[in-house]
Amino acid sequence: MENEEQKLVHPGKLFLIVGPSGSGKGTVIEIIKGKYPGFVYPVSYTTREMRDGEKEGGSYHYISKEEFERMIKEGEFLEHAVVHSDNYYGTSKKDIMLPLERGAVVIREVDIQGFNSIKNIVPKENLISIFMKVSDMQDLKGRILRRGKISDEELEKRFDSAKKEIAQSGECDYQVENKWGELGDCVGNVERIILAEIKKMY
Repeated sequence: MENEEQKLVHPGKLFLIVGPSGSGKGTVIEIIKGKYPGFVYPVSYTTREMRDGEKEGGSYHYISKEEFERMIKEGEFLEHAVVHSDNYYGTSKKDIMLPLERGAVVIREVDIQGFNSIKNIVPKENLISIFMKVSDMQDLKGRILRRGKISDEELEKRFDSAKKEIAQSGECDYQVENKWGELGDCVGNVERIILAEIKKMY
């Protein structure tokens, strides 16, 4: 049965920045957030441990598995998934749908699982997806390792997840390559897509 949200006509636009861990989704969004603070940037929920340099409410809301499962049961997530066969990640329904109803521009990073869930709920005319590509798997490996020390098992999990995501990249509306050392070009390309799509709203 079609989701209730799919039947609604929202004046806003949701931009999903899609891609595997290490592709630069968060970095790109942080730069855009600095330039366009008036857009809405929902914060994810996760059960994973907070890393060095992270803070509550920054990139994530860090909650217990029990609290996460309570939110699932009460239907509070627009999408949620177990990532890398380990931790829960999810997007609050109200953090996306309420701003869209007000006509806001909402920008959110998700993996391919999140994208596949959200596209079945948010009307197509209000959803734009941008897939973040990397040059090759060795480039991705270097990016992941530079983020902090992880086990070989964790690295293998992320690689497996990345291969599955890259295989589905063609389902997104746009693909933007984030070449190492050329972040500015990548951000510029994402920014141009967002601004061009916003113009279509008026």
